[in-house]
Amino acid sequence: MALITIKNASMGYEGKTVLSKLNLTVNEGDYICIVGENGSGKTTLMKCLLGLLQPTAGSISFGDGLKQREIGYLPQQTIIQQDFPASVSEVVLSGCLNKRCTMFYSKQQKEMAADNMKLTGIYDLGKKCFRELSGGQRQRVMLARALCATQKLLILDEPVTGLDPMATADMYALIKDLNKNGITIIMVSHDVNSAVSNATKILHLSRNNYFYGTAHQYLHSDVGKKFILSDCPCDDCRHRAQGGVHNV
Repeated sequence: MALITIKNASMGYEGKTVLSKLNLTVNEGDYICIVGENGSGKTTLMKCLLGLLQPTAGSISFGDGLKQREIGYLPQQTIIQQDFPASVSEVVLSGCLNKRCTMFYSKQQKEMAADNMKLTGIYDLGKKCFRELSGGQRQRVMLARALCATQKLLILDEPVTGLDPMATADMYALIKDLNKNGITIIMVSHDVNSAVSNATKILHLSRNNYFYGTAHQYLHSDVGKKFILSDCPCDDCRHRAQGGVHNV
């Protein structure tokens, strides 16, 4: 079932159009990676999906009961985030703010936060100060926070930026497990190799055009071949990339 339908949408800011006539559907269970050169519209698209910008033409509609304010969002790490003077539990609970009807969190919201902390492997860090954590731990906290806002769809903006290789692998594995358990994923990434290995679909944005299709189709497309050198040993629709990669 379609969670998001984008029809003939153009997007931009300050009178400048960066995406034109974009058409795509995000279905329940998709794992979509958005790749492309700097300035190709990745951030603008995310802002439109989150309701921070409106399309200048066309439409973005939501289905299957999904409301725009119920999308979980994991932003890129910033210095401000790293110095945030709150406990892990407080940061995770803040993901429920859109659902809070009073000044206090409900028992159900606290239980949801605890469940998401267990799911992301940070439950034992609950009383620890957020700024004392490692980069990988902070991203898990922010992922748990994003999960408190949604039961259907996560938008992730470069979730592994600044992480060491082990933390990067752990984060990708966690995201893949969430997707297998029913959470639809839209992730902006510069890591084309991991995008092809993990995602079910690739959206490659460029200044004049875009590609949207399966990871397998992307590997064999003209635009895909420019950015990733690979063999495609097909085995029950499993495809993996090998060789050199050009980050975009």
